[in-house]
Amino acid sequence: MDYAKIASQVIEHVGGKQNIKSVQHCATRLRLQLKDNDLRNEDAVSDIEGVKGVFLTQSQFQIIFGSGLVNLVCDEVQKQLGISVDTSADDEKEEKKGNVLQRLVKLLSDIFVPIIPAIVAGGLLMGVNNILTAAMFSGKSVIDLYPQFKGLATAINMFASAPFAFLPVLIGFSATKKFGGNPYLGAAMGMIMVHPDLLSAYSIGIAKAPVWDIFGFKIQAIGYQGTVLPVLAVAFILATIEKKLHKVTPTWLDNLTTPLIAIMVTSFLTFICVGPVLREAGNLLADGITWVYNTLGFVGGGLFGLAYAPICLTGMHHSFIAIETQLIAAKATTGGSFIFTTASMNNVAQGAAVLAVLFLTKNEKMKSICSASGVSALLGITEPAMFGVTLKLKYPFYAAIIGSAVGNAYCAATGVLAQALGAAGLPGFLSMLPKDYLNFVIGLLLSMGVSAVLTAVFWKKFNIEGEDHKAETPVKEEVKEIEVQEPADTTEETNELYAPMKGEVLDVAKSADPAFASKAMGEGVAINPSEGIVYAPADGTISLIFPTKHAMGITLNSGVELLIHAGIDTVKMNGEGFETFVETGAKVKKGDKLLSFDMDLVKEKGYKTQTMFLVADAKGKEVEVVEAADADNNTKIMNLK
Repeated sequence: MDYAKIASQVIEHVGGKQNIKSVQHCATRLRLQLKDNDLRNEDAVSDIEGVKGVFLTQSQFQIIFGSGLVNLVCDEVQKQLGISVDTSADDEKEEKKGNVLQRLVKLLSDIFVPIIPAIVAGGLLMGVNNILTAAMFSGKSVIDLYPQFKGLATAINMFASAPFAFLPVLIGFSATKKFGGNPYLGAAMGMIMVHPDLLSAYSIGIAKAPVWDIFGFKIQAIGYQGTVLPVLAVAFILATIEKKLHKVTPTWLDNLTTPLIAIMVTSFLTFICVGPVLREAGNLLADGITWVYNTLGFVGGGLFGLAYAPICLTGMHHSFIAIETQLIAAKATTGGSFIFTTASMNNVAQGAAVLAVLFLTKNEKMKSICSASGVSALLGITEPAMFGVTLKLKYPFYAAIIGSAVGNAYCAATGVLAQALGAAGLPGFLSMLPKDYLNFVIGLLLSMGVSAVLTAVFWKKFNIEGEDHKAETPVKEEVKEIEVQEPADTTEETNELYAPMKGEVLDVAKSADPAFASKAMGEGVAINPSEGIVYAPADGTISLIFPTKHAMGITLNSGVELLIHAGIDTVKMNGEGFETFVETGAKVKKGDKLLSFDMDLVKEKGYKTQTMFLVADAKGKEVEVVEAADADNNTKIMNLK
């Protein structure tokens, strides 16, 4: 797979480099902040190799690649754009968009998503420790039966507890960075909140807290291990104070006094009022949610399981991270987290629905998507499954949320609660207590079984396969008819391509645009035009017209895909000076007039008129380029072998 080519196509189809403000990625999605979302071409992006779905949420354009692939594509996009993932300035502007709830969800997501790997690592290690120390064998644990493993269990327990014990350090760094402050000051503030000289938060009510007597004012020295809300508030206060000080402090004094004052003032505010109040608020929130879940029992579990996938579609599930972390940190009183259990039921239900589609569908492209996204969902990543399959087909999505409701209702009835974070899906048992393994597995099987069976029922009842193939059948018949009736013309169209413009034709490697010259977007030519009129280089179908009219795609009857890109950076002209003479889906013959542009205006705006003519997808054929000093539409410039 050519990651450079995929990245170049993504950049091209979202409006070019100049339309991209920032690039980030999560576990499965490439997240783009665009200056003008109207310049994106979702159909073209959807056709890029590896893309499983696209959607626009708030102001962010997201492209689903799936776990693993998204990292590689994001790295390549950033490399080609020459930007980094640090986009705090843009994020501050974007946070002003949307309602209060949307902004809050995005804020929590941006803070917690970067630290999830650390929490997951600790959670999974905690699961390993549970396996070693739980009394699973006639009242005895693994370390009771094999004492030589005791040291290993002790070490793993320490490794596992560290991310939770020092959680304020992680949150302090991430949150302060998000709020526009120095993240290292945020980390330092987190360290202060868990300093060993403080009474551990886990010892409240057991041991007596030390007291600082400052001029007769007594402050309890209690730590904030495993807390969330206090750290978020402290990070906001720290960042606010720091930014205010930067504005009023002389430059020569700034580096000395700003960190000192910001840390000192924030620290006293933390231990005097902010910390105690919000620690209690966090405890009440965790206790309240647990009470509701436990009180409603299987009914509450079923309703939450039913709603979890729709909540994921809105992105609000990211707001659960703060609550879930608090539930697990306080598991001595809460018992653990039902949110992780619910997520596991939802994920395997989505995976089962997709795998059911895999066996039911006759669509080869859908089979390809299902095989990868189905397994991914079972292991905890559902976006490719939902956006690529279940939502697209609608009824499998309904089947999946019903399956999730049934499985989660059972888990709620039997009191299955997660003791740690991890991969929410089949591997989720590692986050459960060994005594809950059986009930957790039964919940998974119920979710998967109901989801798969209902998908099959809906498939037959609503004739999903028939709807899915309506659009494909005519195309296949048309291609077959062309191959039978016009074999000679098809061969000619496939093998010979003519100059789409008058002018000098060069190998694209000599292009003035490095992105095209790298051939990341395909083999082809660069044309220095003598007039601004573009003609069809061969017979085919117009498959794409860019909104700004500067680029056009043509698909030959053989399936070979061509791209004509008029000018360099001309997307910035937003269509000014460009005119198209065909529409998407139109059949064209060699020599038909496709588009024109004002070359003088392009130069006046500071851009180049050099036009690219590329074979974006050669369907396995070799592209041979023939340069020409003075070509026209009758000059053969490329052969496909």
